[in-house]
Amino acid sequence: MRPDPQQIRHVACIGAGTIGAGWAAYFLSRGLSVAVTDPGPGAEALLHRIIDESWSSLEVLGLPPGADRGKVEFFPTVAEAVRGAEFVQESAPDRLELKTALLAEVDAILPPDIVIASSTSTFLPSALGAQCKHPGRIIVGHPFAPAHLLPLVEVVGSEATPPEVLDWAFAFYAALGKRPLRLKKEIQSFIANRLQYAIQDEANRLIDAGICDYADIDTAMTEGIGLRWAFMGPAICAHLGGGKGGLKHRLEHLGWRGSDATKASLTAAVEALAGAAPMDDLERWRDANLVAQRRALKPMK
Repeated sequence: MRPDPQQIRHVACIGAGTIGAGWAAYFLSRGLSVAVTDPGPGAEALLHRIIDESWSSLEVLGLPPGADRGKVEFFPTVAEAVRGAEFVQESAPDRLELKTALLAEVDAILPPDIVIASSTSTFLPSALGAQCKHPGRIIVGHPFAPAHLLPLVEVVGSEATPPEVLDWAFAFYAALGKRPLRLKKEIQSFIANRLQYAIQDEANRLIDAGICDYADIDTAMTEGIGLRWAFMGPAICAHLGGGKGGLKHRLEHLGWRGSDATKASLTAAVEALAGAAPMDDLERWRDANLVAQRRALKPMK
């Protein structure tokens, strides 16, 4: 029987690099005990260094009773690390042959009701579980770095994944304070990275066309778009971009470049997020967040 996702107390992390150690630090900060393994030279020392460096930021965000960075143990083998784990987060280097072999090893050790998530930024869960006896419990739980600070986790299953496995993973990450995002079906690189790639590709085109350089791209993002996107996605930005008339006025004035289906999805998202909130209230909310960000942001140098 699968454990209660809100009552997990012990997890295993495979990989102690930046992502794996970030996950370990976050799990510790939520009061869990963590077993870690990584064959790399100096991996154990790196793990403890990243946890120690992360802890002050996690303390500022707030620690629950029982959070203890000392509740981590490093093991020399995968078998030792995952035995007894109620959940496994795999964060090995993003090489498919390495991940499929590791996940097959874990799959052979643990009971079939234990969920195993990969931090991969690219690979499909159907490919990751190809060598497993129980491929339906192999999912993607893709974080954004630094994993101990950014809340997003993209939760992705394959056609072989029972819905209850994805329900469990969503509830587990949410119970820890993460913001899980469940994809309706698998796609390479998922959602957030694909959006990043689209921006990167357009930046490259602008530079190749002689329009600007990368310093200009960074300025455009950090001094304009990025400040809004920190708390408003494209749906609410479109709604506020319509002025006092909101999204309806924007669509009437500027038209729509997508399909009817995407237009309907945008409208539904705005209705769900903003509801019947007066535009004056939304504008005050927007302005308060922008002022708070501009006052809180620290220069790089």
